[in-house]
Amino acid sequence: MKKRVLYTVLLVGLGLNIFVGAQIYLGSAQAAEKNNLYKQMELFVGVLDKVRKEYVDADKVSIDDLIHSALKGMINALDPHSEFMEARNYTRLKNDTEGAFGGIGIEIMRLRDNFLTVVAPIEDTPAFRAGVLKGDRIIKIDGKSTEKFTTTDAVQKLRGEPGSEVTITVVRSNLPDTKDFTLKRAVIKVDTVKDIEGQRTFPIGEDKIGYVRLTQFGEHTTSELQDALRKLKAQGMEGLILDLRTNPGGLLDQAVKVCELFVPRGQPIVSTEGRAPQSKYEYISRGRDQYADVKIVILVNLGSASASEIVAGCLQDLGRAFVMGEKTFGKGSVQSIVPLQDGSALRLTTAKYYTPSHKVIHGNGITPDSVVPMSEEDELLLAYKRIPNGIESLEPEQREKARQISDVQLDRARDFLKGVLLFKDRGQFSKKLAEKR
Repeated sequence: MKKRVLYTVLLVGLGLNIFVGAQIYLGSAQAAEKNNLYKQMELFVGVLDKVRKEYVDADKVSIDDLIHSALKGMINALDPHSEFMEARNYTRLKNDTEGAFGGIGIEIMRLRDNFLTVVAPIEDTPAFRAGVLKGDRIIKIDGKSTEKFTTTDAVQKLRGEPGSEVTITVVRSNLPDTKDFTLKRAVIKVDTVKDIEGQRTFPIGEDKIGYVRLTQFGEHTTSELQDALRKLKAQGMEGLILDLRTNPGGLLDQAVKVCELFVPRGQPIVSTEGRAPQSKYEYISRGRDQYADVKIVILVNLGSASASEIVAGCLQDLGRAFVMGEKTFGKGSVQSIVPLQDGSALRLTTAKYYTPSHKVIHGNGITPDSVVPMSEEDELLLAYKRIPNGIESLEPEQREKARQISDVQLDRARDFLKGVLLFKDRGQFSKKLAEKR
């Protein structure tokens, strides 16, 4: 009995010792971090004061300009999507999101190689009709270098009054020289759901395989997709090719609603996670799988980003669709707008998107179940085929190639679905034969 009491006292004492030691260690670690912060702040203030007093051009050293430049550098160094917005830029951003604006119809991003790059042109927009392509690097806007532009800076330069013009200078991998596009801005309102001919009739062939292409995720994408699916189902659709290639994304709520068309109620669709407690959220399906008997192939490529990756990742993880094509872009992060006291704001990456199986999208993209590569030349020729009068703008040799080119990814998807549906039919036929015996 005495030994048991002695052991208990020793264990309690040891536990208290560990607890106190941990608190002392944490306290000392926090104190060391604070001391280091103070030292770094002293360094910053020292450099700031030195620059303000001794830099040769006095008109460049106002306190406001120096502090704002320092903030821009700090935030821009985090990732391509975070930035510090001065008051005038934040005001423009609010105005743009609250009303209609003129634009040219491209999704752009500053990639890791620091080039401002076209992720995808939006169909039926000035940029698309002029022949701007995925992967084009924008090096100038109206003759001004984009080298130091943030993505927001570039967007603001590209937007303007509908009918006004803007000139972009691009570098393209297959062109020896730069290429200028002078584009007339327009209000960007386009159909986001199209058939294989770029229309909204949605015919179906004898194979009972439907085809739907989503060009982006806008306010009406889900309702447009529902209309298309109803037309296809009325014609006896058994298989569906959902083409998300070169779809730069768009609205998160539309991505979730599109998934709900193919996912039963209660299933996870996508989740967000960050360091702050409020950044953690899981989107659960509130819909029902209205097309449970329809086999689905999703086509993706490097131009499939953001909302496209959420849809592809969700339906792939839940076994609802077979993903085919090439690895997607890998843009799966959440940016929060944080207003600041002087009217400026932070656009800060605060969370990342995760698929239902908890795969992180950002920086990784979605890897297809079946990788079907397509050469850059073939992609360009197919893009020209979709652009109005695009083939006519090519050189004669390239023109003939474009007319003869086949969409190998689409062909492979159709062959895959034919095999799946044939296997399904054979299984049912074998079952019926067994019953008769």
